[in-house]
Amino acid sequence: MGGRPTACVVNLGVRSGLTARMLDQIYAGLRTAARSAGADIVGGNITSARQLTITIALLGEAGPRVMRRDAARVGDDIFVTGTLGDAALGWRLLAGKLNARAVARTNTKEYRVAKKFLVGRFLRPKARLDAGARLAVLRPVPAAIDLSDGLVQDLGHILERSSVGAEIDASRIPISSAYQAIVGDDLSLALGGGEDYELLFCVRPGHSEAQLTRRLGVAVHKIGKIVRGRRLKLVGAEAKTAGWDQLRSRS
Repeated sequence: MGGRPTACVVNLGVRSGLTARMLDQIYAGLRTAARSAGADIVGGNITSARQLTITIALLGEAGPRVMRRDAARVGDDIFVTGTLGDAALGWRLLAGKLNARAVARTNTKEYRVAKKFLVGRFLRPKARLDAGARLAVLRPVPAAIDLSDGLVQDLGHILERSSVGAEIDASRIPISSAYQAIVGDDLSLALGGGEDYELLFCVRPGHSEAQLTRRLGVAVHKIGKIVRGRRLKLVGAEAKTAGWDQLRSRS
């Protein structure tokens, strides 16, 4: 939320049968990801385990302009970066969890192109580090959160901490052409899928989508407003899923 990663340590639990070449490939991927974020791998540990486990502790720095969850105010406009639901749909494509409508399209070129994009969004997410740093310069500092557990749930964290409500226009939720090619206008994964790691932020009125897109260097879309109360109102669709909760099992 306006911070910068600096270093990380990596702990590996290595199962039997894992080759040295595969370990080299894992670390090559970690180094690539760390360099792209401006961070260094500075240590860690390797132990034997029944299955492969990778645990990463990431360290970072945050200056005085940190964007918090408790800074949303009534009247703020709500924006998101990028498109939503791509990573969740990409995971479902990998897992073979498609509905009948989507399955019917699997032999088309449009489907194959869309699948490649969506799976890539799941396997190689991009944290909006530069956008977050540029956003934190605004005054007053916006309230913000990354969309890791789904729009409905993550926005709910801001509403809870800021003691406010929100109205979201479902027709303004940004979805990619690849998402539409697979599931059409079904917004359930865009609302509750998670793992897109886009930024959701709340700013005082007066900022346009075009201005914020130029400032942040990534497409920005206005999706609603902060209102009085404590509830999230979704106009034009039903929130059938609340997103992922790491501490609660789901069927």
